[in-house]
Amino acid sequence: MLDLQPDRSIVRNLLQHGLDVYITDWGYPTKSDMYLTLDDYINGYMNNCVDFIRKATKKDAITLMGICQGGTFSAIYASLYPEKVQNLVTMVAPFDFSSNEGLLFSWSKHINADTLVDTYRVIPGELLNAGFLMLMPFTLNIRKYVDMLKVLGDKDKLLNFLRMEKWIFDSPGQAGECLRQFIKDCYQENKLVKGQLKVGDKLVNLKNITMPLLNIYASADHLVPPSSTRPLNDLVGSTDKVLYEFKGGHIGVFVGSKSQKELAPAISKWLHERAAGKTVKESLRAERSMSKAKDARRNQTTPETKPSIRTKSTNKRKTT
Repeated sequence: MLDLQPDRSIVRNLLQHGLDVYITDWGYPTKSDMYLTLDDYINGYMNNCVDFIRKATKKDAITLMGICQGGTFSAIYASLYPEKVQNLVTMVAPFDFSSNEGLLFSWSKHINADTLVDTYRVIPGELLNAGFLMLMPFTLNIRKYVDMLKVLGDKDKLLNFLRMEKWIFDSPGQAGECLRQFIKDCYQENKLVKGQLKVGDKLVNLKNITMPLLNIYASADHLVPPSSTRPLNDLVGSTDKVLYEFKGGHIGVFVGSKSQKELAPAISKWLHERAAGKTVKESLRAERSMSKAKDARRNQTTPETKPSIRTKSTNKRKTT
């Protein structure tokens, strides 16, 4: 989803802005993965991936970016291993599960996770995808195919539509035990924000997140409502934290044309500022100082300077 095609690729944009990008591919869990837990994914797989990148880049800490459920995992990881995370970027990720906005949050609070997991062991991607499509049944099951008829004569738009369809229906399953804990501990008991979530033998405390945080939410997100994403900024221990609103939906954050022009450059700028040792306040302070200096130079005059000469001199400075 982050690299759908050349002109719809967050990854490509980040690379073009001078950032190295490593992607974790979780693969397709099989029956042998049915017992994998949050502990296995976060303290095991994620920790191994981070250590590999730290070794490859010869850095003590790296920037961690997670999207949707991966954003929740990334925040949990950053709270458990803050010494390994230099910056944290989360995109359209759920944190406060007390929200009652949207069908997904309502359904998840009442689903019998034990029956679901004990029946399937590995929850099929087709089942999960069917549930996601029913969140907006008319729009996602009927209207988009009617709209497709309008682009049949446009090869580029048609290919973009078909790539989106391939991504939507190429849905990996989820390891049963991991999903059981995620549903019960997060959606139903909201343990993450209460400071009660345990991953393995470790208690998750979001206050341990003291590194710079960029938390991105979509204003029209039908999967992860803003009311679930925004609270993270009030729960972490970081003093350098930014809450970024993207005007769009859950999918548009990744593949929308607006996202390519706005979001990727914003993420890159934020990261480059931190790499240069600047905080948001420092950046704003520098901008104000530069503005005041320009105003002071513009207002400087001497008794001998005539208005016409002053104007000409000012123009020269601008040209220079």
